[in-house]
Parts: sequence; structure tokens; C-alpha cells
Amino acid sequence: MNLKEKFRHVMDFPKEGIDFIDITTVLQDKDAFKYAMDSLIEKIKDKDFDIIVGPESRGFIVGAPIAYALNKGFVPIRKKGKLPYKTIQVEYELEYGVDVLEIHEDAIKSGQKVVIVDDLLATGGTTISNIKLVEQLGGIVTDIVYLVELEFLKGREKLKNYNVHSVVKF
Repeated sequence: MNLKEKFRHVMDFPKEGIDFIDITTVLQDKDAFKYAMDSLIEKIKDKDFDIIVGPESRGFIVGAPIAYALNKGFVPIRKKGKLPYKTIQVEYELEYGVDVLEIHEDAIKSGQKVVIVDDLLATGGTTISNIKLVEQLGGIVTDIVYLVELEFLKGREKLKNYNVHSVVKF
């Protein structure tokens, strides 16, 4: 299957000049969704790890089914104030300001091997924040896997010390 042609491009979203890669067209097509999930699973199924972490919100969509399929636990990373228990947090820069991501303080045990799963690698900034949270709790990021990678934004360069995998590259 040519998964690349299943994505919808939305020009000028969320702001002018951005070509937004919309994954919802893949999610709503049962064959494309299955192929996408199987392709992501294939990237990490033989890796040695304990748990999957997925950032809000599309990391939940792709990360949770993979955790289920591989019989692993799933840990969400959320924006500030969304998790009900005690958290640790990291501040990260957006184009117009800063935001805060959080993880439960007991979500990752020291020494646990973690795979981060998300829908898209752009500049790598969100993933760096995810890594900081996991490592602050003593977790070891073994692999990072994305459904889509925007190569022209060179996010992979920020993640050069990690095993990075992607299914579709634009």
C-alpha cells in the first residue's frame, strides 16, 4: 500500500504557509489504518523495551493500539493540568511562547526501557520534551517511532543520540 498518498494535505493550517499533514484520512480508512499500525509495530516489535509513552493527543491515537498489540503498558504525556495525580513537568518553546508538558511522577520506573510513539516528527521539539520527562524519572529511551516524518524540518538531527524510526517521509 502506498500509505503516503492516503494522507490529506491542508494548506495554511494552523497558520499561513504551513502544509499540515492530516492523519485522520488514514485513521478512517480501515485498511490504511491497519497498514499504518502494522508498519509502526514492525519497527519496534523485536526491540527490548518495557513501556510505550505517547504525547497528547495524536500520540495517544497511535501509541495505545501499539502498546495493546505488543502487550506493553501505555503512559500518556499531557499538557499542563490534564493529569489527575502528582506530576513532573517540562517547559518547552512554541513558535509564539512556551507550553508545559506533564507526566505522572510514578509513570516510569527507574531503569525502565521506553519507546516513544507519536504521529509526526517535525522539528523534534516536542519529542525532546518527552525525552526529558522520561529521563527525569529514570527511564531509558530505547527508540522513538513516528507514523510521518517531515524530513525538510530536520527534526531527526535533534534526536541523533536516539534510535528514530518513521513509516512515511515527506
